[in-house]
Amino acid sequence: MASLAAHLTASLLLYPVGVRRLLCSISLYLKNPSLYRSRIWYLSEPKWRNLDLYTLLVLLPIASLSHISIFLVLSETPTYRFSFLHQSAVVFLFWALLIFVVLRESFDLFSFPENLAFLFAGIAFLIEFHLTGRGITGLGGWVYRILGGVAILCSACCVYLSIRPSAFFADFMLSSGLVLKGTWVLQAGLSLYTDAFGLKGCDKITGVLVTKGGADVRCELDDDMWRGVVLMNLLFVGHVVFVFITGFVSFGALNRYTNTAASGRLLAEIGSETMLMHPLPELEMD
Repeated sequence: MASLAAHLTASLLLYPVGVRRLLCSISLYLKNPSLYRSRIWYLSEPKWRNLDLYTLLVLLPIASLSHISIFLVLSETPTYRFSFLHQSAVVFLFWALLIFVVLRESFDLFSFPENLAFLFAGIAFLIEFHLTGRGITGLGGWVYRILGGVAILCSACCVYLSIRPSAFFADFMLSSGLVLKGTWVLQAGLSLYTDAFGLKGCDKITGVLVTKGGADVRCELDDDMWRGVVLMNLLFVGHVVFVFITGFVSFGALNRYTNTAASGRLLAEIGSETMLMHPLPELEMD
């Protein structure tokens, strides 16, 4: 990701996917906790509700091809040049995972174990962690290392769900991790690639620095750099708090809605049974 536009696009893709997965997993768990099993993707009916899935199916290969084109154009700094090829491969892995989801649901390939899909996703997140922030050093590298840590969290959750699909807590953490990736990648784009939201005393990362490799947020003084590190750590803590508050509020709201709906159905059933059991009045014959 070498521009604000790339970060914004990634955020617009990751955040809605994470929120939707969070809401769907909580709803499924509240219906019957004892029978809960996580899914690689929560499909809905009618099909237009799966617009995020079909959007990703179109945009991910475009993103992969754009990384390949950058790899072919860049002639300097082989390390940074090949990082685009690696990122293209990671994007392709997630696209292949979505293709599996569509084929599994369209052709009823339920004999294929979903555990392998979670394991595949865990490997993809692990590769993403290894490649995140390649070519960025210093303060900028620290921001991307935080993003890589979130990828490690998602990878661990996917691997655990491949072993225990009934672990709601792991699915909750995976969904929260996707939401956190969506918010933090936007924060990284604003803090590292803009002047308006940049760090005090530090310059933004420019395209010239990126193409030369080893790019960093250049700060006038070391104190400015360390202040930037502390500020980004505090911002990350704020993002984490926001994401978990969102998750807990969503759980409480859906739990209340589920209980209200269940009570309404129970009262309706009791009312219908009472009407059936009520004796009919006897007809008097003149």
